[in-house]
Amino acid sequence: MAEDGVIQATLAVYPLDQAGNAAIDRALEAIAASGVSYETRSMQTEVMGTPEAVFEAIRAAYDAAAAAGGVVLTTTISNACPLPAGAVQEE
Repeated sequence: MAEDGVIQATLAVYPLDQAGNAAIDRALEAIAASGVSYETRSMQTEVMGTPEAVFEAIRAAYDAAAAAGGVVLTTTISNACPLPAGAVQEE
């Protein structure tokens, strides 16, 4: 079980009918600004924090990506995953 009060989520943004990566870039900027711990991978981003912070970061990422046009954002949320050793903690 993960640390008390900490959950982890994976997010993947898929821009629809858009050239470039503006939607993905905006989502990553929103996650970085949210204050949750996160780790960016080639196909997804993992975020860790309190449930409130993680859900706020997911909403911020979606809103930022959607501002660029049509998107699909997939997410998986768990309270039982270990925290990655290399996670970035924004203060």
